[in-house]
Amino acid sequence: MSDAKLKITQVKSLIGRPEKHRRIIEALGIKRNQTFVVHDDTPAIRGMVFKVKHLVTVEEVK
Repeated sequence: MSDAKLKITQVKSLIGRPEKHRRIIEALGIKRNQTFVVHDDTPAIRGMVFKVKHLVTVEEVK
């Protein structure tokens, strides 16, 4: 597996969103809107991002 990483940035607010979405964002380690985290590119992280894809942007970084 490559050493690819994902930069995940929250771009939309969690106000009015389901509890499941809030918990996924929290599990990713994102603290507030317009902040980002960097994670390894794994299937688990990809799955979490897929569930909240309307709230975040994702970039691949080396």
